[in-house]
Amino acid sequence: MRHKAEEYVRGEAHTNTAEGYFSVFKRGMKGVYQHCSEKHLHRYLAEFDFRYNARAALGVNDECRAVRALAGIPGRRLLYRDSSAGS
Repeated sequence: MRHKAEEYVRGEAHTNTAEGYFSVFKRGMKGVYQHCSEKHLHRYLAEFDFRYNARAALGVNDECRAVRALAGIPGRRLLYRDSSAGS
């Protein structure tokens, strides 16, 4: 997008969409987590991506959000310590 040329929308891409997403991300990082390492950044972004795409403004209620979250669990594990790395 070229703001100098007063271009704010291209097809279905809006600058407000990106600003809204990062607003949710920044509020969560400052209010909930306070810190995240670069190593785990992709996990934080995945969580906030889920939150953004399953928000009430899109018509997703709490029950539907819970069903979506639980559907994403099978086959995934996050270990505190990788057992193959030794002690």
